[in-house]
Amino acid sequence: MSVLTVRQKVLSSLRAGWRMKDAVVLFCSPFLLLPLPLVIGTKEAACAYVIILMAVYWCTEVLPLSITALLPTLLFPLMGIMTSKDVCMQYLKDTNMLFVGGLMVAVAVEHWNLHKRIALRVLLIVGVRPALLMLGFMGVTAFLSMWISNTATTAMMVPIVLAVLEQLNGPLDSNGAPQSPASGPALELPPDPQEKSGSMPSLSTLISSDHVALPMESGNGQLELEELSGEAEEKRRMCKGLLLCVCYAASIGGIATLTGTGPNLVLMGQLSQLFPQNGDVINFASWFAFAFPTMILMLMLAWFWLQFVFIGFNLRRTWGCGVVESEKSKAAYDIIREEHGQLGPMRYGELSVLALFVLLVVLWFTRDPRFIDGWATHAFNSKEEFVTDATAALFIAILLFVLPSEPPRYLYFWKSSDAGSKAVHTAAPPLLTWEVTQKKMPWNIVLLLGGGFALAKGSEESGLSLWLGNQMTPLHSIPPWAISIVLCLLIATFTECASNVATATLFLPILASMSQTIGVNPLYVMVPCTLSASFAFMLPVATPPNAIVFSSGYLKVSDMAKTGIVMNILGILCITLAINSWGRSLFDLDTFPAWANTTAAV
Repeated sequence: MSVLTVRQKVLSSLRAGWRMKDAVVLFCSPFLLLPLPLVIGTKEAACAYVIILMAVYWCTEVLPLSITALLPTLLFPLMGIMTSKDVCMQYLKDTNMLFVGGLMVAVAVEHWNLHKRIALRVLLIVGVRPALLMLGFMGVTAFLSMWISNTATTAMMVPIVLAVLEQLNGPLDSNGAPQSPASGPALELPPDPQEKSGSMPSLSTLISSDHVALPMESGNGQLELEELSGEAEEKRRMCKGLLLCVCYAASIGGIATLTGTGPNLVLMGQLSQLFPQNGDVINFASWFAFAFPTMILMLMLAWFWLQFVFIGFNLRRTWGCGVVESEKSKAAYDIIREEHGQLGPMRYGELSVLALFVLLVVLWFTRDPRFIDGWATHAFNSKEEFVTDATAALFIAILLFVLPSEPPRYLYFWKSSDAGSKAVHTAAPPLLTWEVTQKKMPWNIVLLLGGGFALAKGSEESGLSLWLGNQMTPLHSIPPWAISIVLCLLIATFTECASNVATATLFLPILASMSQTIGVNPLYVMVPCTLSASFAFMLPVATPPNAIVFSSGYLKVSDMAKTGIVMNILGILCITLAINSWGRSLFDLDTFPAWANTTAAV
């Protein structure tokens, strides 16, 4: 048997083993961890067994994340940690309903293409100069990610980016480089045969016409090829920078609102679960007051970093100072204007969804703005919190299924359509239908949030949270800001390999117990770590926006890793600055709150 044959058999065996790794992890992990509850035999050990098993499944994704989140409904009752009734009650809490209501409004915005109209309008305002174009893409992506899924935002923005890049740089090859006609006959390509008279000229024609004049003006052919190669490299870097700015802005923008990303909702739910007397310290208004400035700061630093790496700070080239707009820039701008024109004027349904969206934001901000009494306080003059942010979200969500998508006629909701020569009147459909909601609503996140709340409750009931907190007593001698930085680094690293919601779910109950033990305001460590869970910039698998941009084929893993590690560092620095400045006064972080002390005492 030849060496080559043996090598092929070994490689084949390794591939087969790799394909079986999911099954090995799925079936072996429960048995390998079984000595933990059997040998120790305490409730704390049994709860730790469930948490570690779920952490393994979440990190390896051998089961869908939402299915793994259902394990507490099976294992907690079997191990005597909680009754099935108590476990199941954790899966539809107030936070879950806030998520459902907010997502229904986001689905309506997406269904009516309102997000696309906003994006294109902003790009028409900022223009197509490289630096301003990147700022425009990042600004609109971050704004949309505050309200709708960062995955949906990225999926919408990437085709727009690619269309603009094609108009600016020409057709792109598989490496993300412009297909520059830099050699031989390619300089004299005829016009595109599919080009119609009166239509926008194709980009291959614009590029070739720009480059044809170069050999006539240069006496050194080798020098010209080097210049063209340098220009192609510059355009390749711009392509990568504009694509990366979209996925990074999607992750950054989500931190600004409670419903923008999953970890924010996990924090809110865990606070109400572990500290029921916290007095709604985290609501939409208070979170926005803290996180929005943090988002703006992080977004600007990301813009400067991406511009430095991929575009440069040549004002004449990137900002267009003193430069007459080129044909390619005009063509790219025309593409954006044409896309915006295809949307047509705003329809009645779009205006209705926009009005409801604005109303929801107003209701969220004015429910309990802290510095004055909100509308919920005046409507329900009671110490009990009858109305929450979830109430406002569900109110608007229900209206989406009630209000018509066309203007009412004669006090009834009608629309007219031509059927032959007769006008047929039928009832107008609502702004949002259940069929559309079912297709676009990520129901798995609801289960994932519920699984996190079940884990937190199980840790509390079993005593595992108290035990973990006692083990961290030596941290009392370390300054809180140093603890916060170390934990942010840990979570930012962990979230590169695991879901950001799963990361927040696993760590936040532990951090809450630790803060109680060392006498630090729980928000001092829980808020920074929640934000860090959303800052996954290095790997394509870290977050869906990264994966969408990477799947375009214009980026390498090394491109994302080298740029992303600096982004992670910038993110941790921004979080540290925010929590130790305006966050300190906003959440009164210098004192250990009574609501945390009371919960610890219980």
